[in-house]
Amino acid sequence: MEASAYKQLMKHHAGAPVVIATGGPGERTGLTATAFCSLSDSPPTVLICVNRSASAHPVIERTRAFSVNLLRDGQADIAARFAGMTGLKGEQRFEGGDWTVQQTGAPVMADALASLDCELLQAHDHGTHSVFIGLVREVHSDGGADPLIYFRGSFSALRERAPAACAA
Repeated sequence: MEASAYKQLMKHHAGAPVVIATGGPGERTGLTATAFCSLSDSPPTVLICVNRSASAHPVIERTRAFSVNLLRDGQADIAARFAGMTGLKGEQRFEGGDWTVQQTGAPVMADALASLDCELLQAHDHGTHSVFIGLVREVHSDGGADPLIYFRGSFSALRERAPAACAA
């Protein structure tokens, strides 16, 4: 299967866009991704997949730290900025945002739906990407906000729906 056909197919998988951020002052960088999931709760670990050509990749390896910031409804502009859709790179992507630093030193979005500050435990290369496993050191969340969703190539809000009927 060709990569372009596979990418088109995967747009049918609705996902929660996250901003993965890393680096200290003057070298911060990040990307928008949907390849993020919980790996374990004991110890609390997450898994992210980052293209080895992404600017964040070598910084995550060197600093051994990253944050995962789940975006809320109304933050599609941030998702687009970190996805490279605006032409901004590196530190420019962080301008105008409310960023803090927690335990690992990675930049963390203060107004995200939820944020996880992670220490890199392991990296595994596969194809064009690396799978990074991170130990969650600190978390922040806003339980009242609605998530941003990525589906069929665009960002949108998750609308409240009537519960689905269950067959008995």
